[in-house]
Amino acid sequence: MRTITALAASACALALAVPAAAATNDTHYAKQYGPQQVRAEQAWSTSTGAGTRIAIVDSGVDLDHPDLAGKIAGGATFACEGRQKPCGNGDWESGRLSDEGKGEPHGTHVAGIAGAATNNNLGIAGVAPDAQLLAVKSLGGDGSGGFDDIADGIRWSVDNGADVVNLSLGALPGVQLFTITGLISDVQEAIAYARSKNVVVVAAAGNEAAPLCDTPGFDKGALCVAATDRNEAKAWYSNLGVKADDDGRIDAVAAPGGQGLVSCRQDIISTVPLSAGGVCTRIVDTPGYDFYAGTSMAAPHVAGVAALLMAQGRSDENTVDVLKQTARTPVTGVRGVYDPVYGYGIVDAQAAVATPVVGPAPGDGGGRGKKPKRNR
Repeated sequence: MRTITALAASACALALAVPAAAATNDTHYAKQYGPQQVRAEQAWSTSTGAGTRIAIVDSGVDLDHPDLAGKIAGGATFACEGRQKPCGNGDWESGRLSDEGKGEPHGTHVAGIAGAATNNNLGIAGVAPDAQLLAVKSLGGDGSGGFDDIADGIRWSVDNGADVVNLSLGALPGVQLFTITGLISDVQEAIAYARSKNVVVVAAAGNEAAPLCDTPGFDKGALCVAATDRNEAKAWYSNLGVKADDDGRIDAVAAPGGQGLVSCRQDIISTVPLSAGGVCTRIVDTPGYDFYAGTSMAAPHVAGVAALLMAQGRSDENTVDVLKQTARTPVTGVRGVYDPVYGYGIVDAQAAVATPVVGPAPGDGGGRGKKPKRNR
């Protein structure tokens, strides 16, 4: 969900508080509040995500973006419209013949939140500064894709070294019924494959202000992420962090996704393709950056924190459990207690990386309509 209103220009001129001393020299770090809200910068002295890979299964990534190019470890395109898969390298303009020469900037924005180059005197800071990224295009230029394309993207990611898979996408409310009954199982099976290989799967809750996480966030094995605003209140558009696996687990947390109303600066700044203009780009001063809002923006904050944990040698299960146990509920400050609004709370990287490490068990893998759409 991108905020486009006539009031944006005047609202963006409001003075906003910024950190007294930036933790990095990235030129737009003062415009970010996501890394600060999840306390990423306090975790970087313990873990930066080095040695991990985050797969951005989305609408592709601008492989030439100066804040991302050095972070991309590979990519593939599965939105191929009848052509043999994969049909491209994960670039935002690759894929279907009807899409070539254009694309959806959504995946590039998601990628920057999780792992943009950090402390490079440019742009923004990623939550996991030293993690690598896999650009996996499973959504077409219209921002939608088939369950089979998404499932193929997840499996490719696992087979190509992903430690974390980010799914900032989701089907409409009600489609959960098709996955529960097994009428649609492609993505569920791919998530199960990822988890069997020690890979964390993070998925957006959805933007319909609905009571349940959208699928695939609703699916077993996925960690569903609801969105908060700058003030740590639930974002008005965010679905609740409600899901329950058949084993009784409730894997849901929250992270900053932006306000989604009238002010650009109340949303999440991140990378966009250099050729992709937007309503909010005029206040950024440099091309290639824009403000978006949605649970799509919340999910990669969590994926980034998950990479910080996986870099410590944790298992996927330990990583998900620690994210839940150390998450904090705003106002009360209670940690690791479930409520439907925030799930187990806003993830806290500082507390998470300080938790004792539990690695994979011997024999575990070591992963280095009905059309889901990007949840923005």
